[in-house]
Amino acid sequence: MTGASDRVMVVTAHPDDPEFGAGGTVAKLVKEGREVTYVIVTNGNKGSSDRAIAPERLALIREAEQRNAARALGVGHVEFLGYEDGEVDDTRQLRLDVTRQIRRWQPDLIITQHPNRTYGNFHGWHRDHRVTAGVVLDCVYPLARDHLSFPALLPEYEPHKVREVYLIQWEHPGLLVDITETMKLKLEAIACHASQVGDFKAVEARLRQRFATLGTGKGHAYAEGFDHVVLPG
Repeated sequence: MTGASDRVMVVTAHPDDPEFGAGGTVAKLVKEGREVTYVIVTNGNKGSSDRAIAPERLALIREAEQRNAARALGVGHVEFLGYEDGEVDDTRQLRLDVTRQIRRWQPDLIITQHPNRTYGNFHGWHRDHRVTAGVVLDCVYPLARDHLSFPALLPEYEPHKVREVYLIQWEHPGLLVDITETMKLKLEAIACHASQVGDFKAVEARLRQRFATLGTGKGHAYAEGFDHVVLPG
C-alpha cells in the first residue's frame, strides 16, 4: 500500500460493488488501522432475476446485505444516496451529493470504479459504474476542493483535498494490492450478498481464479488491481 491515508472512502454504484471490486483491499486497510466509509450511489433495486420481488423490497434487502458485508470487513460507516439502479446520470445533484460526502468524511484516499470501458470483463463496466467513477473524479477535482463550488454546502461542509484515488481495474492494472491474507474476508463479505451470488461455490471459484491471475508473477497468491491517481499537493 502507498502513503499513509488514514481516512478512506469507497464510492461505488451498487451494493456489493465494494466487496467484489475491492473487498480484500478494504479489509487490509481496516487491519492497518484506517477508518473506512462506504458511499453507495444507488439502492440496487433492479439487481434481481426474481419476477416476484418488488423493487422496494429488493432495495431494503440489498441495503441490509451491504451493511452486513461492510461489518464483516470492519467498515465503520455506510452511506446510501438512494439513486435509482441502472439510471445513474452525471447530474448536478449527484455531483453535489458526492461532494458533500467527500467534504463530510474528508478522505485521504478514495476507492471507486473506473470511468473507461474495456471488454475483457464486460459486466464490470456497467454504465452506472462508469458514470459514478466519472462523477467521483470530478468531485475530487475541483468540486470538493474549491470553496466557490457548491457554496450552499458551507459552512457545514468545508472544502477538502483528496490525496489519492484508486480506480478499480480488472485488466492491466497499474497498482496491485496483495490480498492474500484478506481473501477469506473478501469472500465472507461477498457471501453476505445472498440476493446476488446464487451458487456461492461457483462464484467463489471464479473469484479465486480471477484474483489469483492478477497476483501471478508478482509473488501474491491473490491480488486486486487498480489504476492509481496521486493528486498534486
